[in-house]
Amino acid sequence: MKLTLGFSPCPNDTFIFEAMVHGRIDTQGIEFDWFLADVEELNRHAMEGMVDITKMSYHAYAMAAANYLILDSGSALGRGNGPLVVSRRRIWPDELDDAIIAIPGQNTTANLLFSIFWPAAVKKREYLFSDIPEAVLSGEADAGVIIHETRFTYRSLGLQKIADTGEMWEEQTGMPLPLGGIVINRRIEAETARKVSTMIRRSIEYAYAFPSHSVDFIRKHASETDARVTQEHIKLYVNEYSLSLGQEGREAVERLFSLAQEKKVIAAMPAQIFLH
Repeated sequence: MKLTLGFSPCPNDTFIFEAMVHGRIDTQGIEFDWFLADVEELNRHAMEGMVDITKMSYHAYAMAAANYLILDSGSALGRGNGPLVVSRRRIWPDELDDAIIAIPGQNTTANLLFSIFWPAAVKKREYLFSDIPEAVLSGEADAGVIIHETRFTYRSLGLQKIADTGEMWEEQTGMPLPLGGIVINRRIEAETARKVSTMIRRSIEYAYAFPSHSVDFIRKHASETDARVTQEHIKLYVNEYSLSLGQEGREAVERLFSLAQEKKVIAAMPAQIFLH
């Protein structure tokens, strides 16, 4: 059996999937036709039902839930990992409603969180996540919502933090923040889907056990080549919730969707969203 698999070139995803796509673990007869793409492109593919297994923003998942289930392994979810809102000059959080905001995609969880906390801030422009710092520095945007590697490098570029949406989320809910997950098409039979989820967990365990094996793959695809930044990125976004969402992780995802529905950012979700 061959399944299509999409994930991002960001260090957390390449760390997670390196062993799985290079045959370092037993894939139980399943082959993967895999590809790398920016998270917003992955979101679009999934919303069109074009891929079997994919990394996906939880915001975009809300629009594709009829076709996909969330796997237990592979999620980016945790504490202290939220998207940051940054600017070149000092802007107070209550001034963002009138500002031009650079976002890393309409369907990203970063935009979902920003929309929950600043629903009146509607002057948004979409950019590739790595282009947002330059958009803010050049004056194309007054502020930007940054994710991935740019979260670690914005200060060195001359930008300053306006707000941390992860801190805001944790203060409001007390829960870890769900950013993205690995989803599988509902047309895939449950037994195969569970095998894939187990494979992802084993791939992560392999990456932890043999970190040197994934270094070249991670470095080849990362937008930021500084090894320290790469390691900070992996440490922040790959954790116990990546191995298994568990009860707390599932409750956090459900809370995100519930809050987004209350704010009328997303529509109602299907009764079943997790693979059992």
